[in-house]
Amino acid sequence: MTRMLTSMTAQEYLFAALGLVMMGIALFGLVPDAFAHGVTEGDKGYIQEITGVQPIAFLYLGAKHMMTGYDHLLFLFGVIFFLYRLKDVTIYVTLFAVGHVITLLSGVLLHISFSPYIIDAIIGFSVVYKALDNMGAFQRWFGVQPNTKAATFIFGLVHGFGLATKILEYEISTDGLLANLIFFNIGVEIGQILALVGMLIAITYWRKTGNFMRHAYGANALMMMLGFLLMGYQITGYFVA
Repeated sequence: MTRMLTSMTAQEYLFAALGLVMMGIALFGLVPDAFAHGVTEGDKGYIQEITGVQPIAFLYLGAKHMMTGYDHLLFLFGVIFFLYRLKDVTIYVTLFAVGHVITLLSGVLLHISFSPYIIDAIIGFSVVYKALDNMGAFQRWFGVQPNTKAATFIFGLVHGFGLATKILEYEISTDGLLANLIFFNIGVEIGQILALVGMLIAITYWRKTGNFMRHAYGANALMMMLGFLLMGYQITGYFVA
């Protein structure tokens, strides 16, 4: 798979990203309430009030979480960035989905709890990792290429814990819990498929314009910077909160 090279090195992009993170930390430090890793009050209140199996509610919440989960979507965008065949897209997205299903269900049912800030910081790191992988940084810096399938599955596990953290914050009733979790996960997958279709349409059109390879490196550098910013946001939130 071809990796892009430009006059600006990966190290220079890395320093630029770190600078962006420092500015973000300085800004966010002025508004600590912005770091609340929570659910909208309307959704949280509704879920806390209902009991029993509620398929529509949890399908909606799962789809909404994925469609508005910019960190999840950024990682998925990085995963499919250099995938041209639908078969490969299916394999990688399935690995990611299986990973987050495992930790979503086990995290909630076994009440495995982590700091949401730490989990989301790792999710931000997954965006950085995928961008660097697409830029060929690991091969140039270390002379090795990580197993991309294994990495996608492992980060899927981490993203699943992020989903489990959200569910645990709902403090939902144990009545119908397993069924509701299944419906929530189905909703997540529906949202993921819808988002993926949009991404594939956009990236396919971009590739046909003829300037995809010329701007691919810069696009991944920007994605890396956003991942660093997400990490800085969550790490700062951990200490402020």
